[in-house]
Amino acid sequence: MAKVVGEDDSGDEMEVIEAGESDGEEEGMDDDKVETKAYLPGEQIEEDEELVRDESAYYMYHQAQTGAPCLSFDVLRDKLGNDRTQYPHTCYIVAGTQAEKAHLNNVIVVKMSNLHKTCKEDKMDEDDEEESDSSDEEDEDEKPELETAMIRHDGAVNRIRATVVNDRHIAATWSEKGSVHIWNLKDHFDALEDSELLAKLTKQDKTKPLFTFSGHQIEGFAMDWSPTVIGKLATGDCKKNIHLWNPAEGGSWHVDQRPYTAHTESVEDIQWSPNETSVFASCSVDKTIRIWDCRAAPHKACMLTTTAHDSDVNVISWNGNEPFIVSGGDDGMIKVWDLRQFKKGQAVAKFKHHTAPITSVEWNYKDSTVFAASGADNQITLWDLALEKDDEANKSDQGQTSKVDVPPQLLFIHQGQTDIKEVHWHAQIPGLILSTAQDGFNIFRTISV
Repeated sequence: MAKVVGEDDSGDEMEVIEAGESDGEEEGMDDDKVETKAYLPGEQIEEDEELVRDESAYYMYHQAQTGAPCLSFDVLRDKLGNDRTQYPHTCYIVAGTQAEKAHLNNVIVVKMSNLHKTCKEDKMDEDDEEESDSSDEEDEDEKPELETAMIRHDGAVNRIRATVVNDRHIAATWSEKGSVHIWNLKDHFDALEDSELLAKLTKQDKTKPLFTFSGHQIEGFAMDWSPTVIGKLATGDCKKNIHLWNPAEGGSWHVDQRPYTAHTESVEDIQWSPNETSVFASCSVDKTIRIWDCRAAPHKACMLTTTAHDSDVNVISWNGNEPFIVSGGDDGMIKVWDLRQFKKGQAVAKFKHHTAPITSVEWNYKDSTVFAASGADNQITLWDLALEKDDEANKSDQGQTSKVDVPPQLLFIHQGQTDIKEVHWHAQIPGLILSTAQDGFNIFRTISV
């Protein structure tokens, strides 16, 4: 087990588990004596068969667990450099808990370090005891580490999103009690690098929000920070209202009391345009995706709308490099929309692989054709729109017995978590994915991206 720092009064704690330590795999399994085959969700599993993770499909795989589930999180930018490929990796996140009792909830700032590559070649002879002992020592040195700094939060955190304002990490939280809070994470982020400061902060922390808005008067889930205007925020609630926040003098915010109300039911997700300062998109239980221009008055700001899914539209992600939005719905469908053709109301790509509602979608930061999705069917899928069916591969597949139809754009299927809620790419570590579920976090990089 790795080091644990920052236990709170409720007994909540986080720990990183090294890959394979407690993921249900049998120790001592002889791969030469066990027949293995690839499994696709939907295929029947025989009584004498067991699902295990293919270690060779991952460059890195780790787990992290919390006392109370953190069903929303965001990756924090750091100063360790961009496009990092050198192992071991270090990453920072901020997460919000959903404890059974409202007063036991926290915002948790997390540092995960010593994240070593877990896909290794066999470097030693089984009969060489000296090399075996040396390897055991190396394995101990490669244990992942985790440190946390906590902030008390009133009520469960429905969603949390982070940004940087004036060189400070700032997070917005949607509380189940109907308020949106803004938090300054600087002290807690800095404390992860100083054990004495962390101990002092843990004992004396009485952090209050920088700002709180209770004007929604009901809980919600939708929120997003603008990538083009520092400190600008949009939040949407379960009563169909969207409010815009603008940074004000003195480290405060001004929230426009006039709501954007074109949706007819709960607003589920919001995404700002990556390059237009006044444009954002939203999706709703009313089955639509809407595009807004906030330069107009709220009642005139909805520029475009389309009925996107046959049921609730849960999540959207705006491509950072191309004019595309990907959406996921309760119908299990993933759809890709070309904003240049949005008025036609026809998605340019549709994928029906997941068998339950889509809970998260996000485009890759580096590759504009790749995105990740998660579903309530306990799957995370990676997709590449640039891939097409290979005719030769299609001919060779005809002799296989699998009845599962796999879209050619489906790169990878990751399983092993229960009730997956969010998946995010790490913007500074190419290919690194973090996901959260009812039973904790996964941190991994596949050989596919």
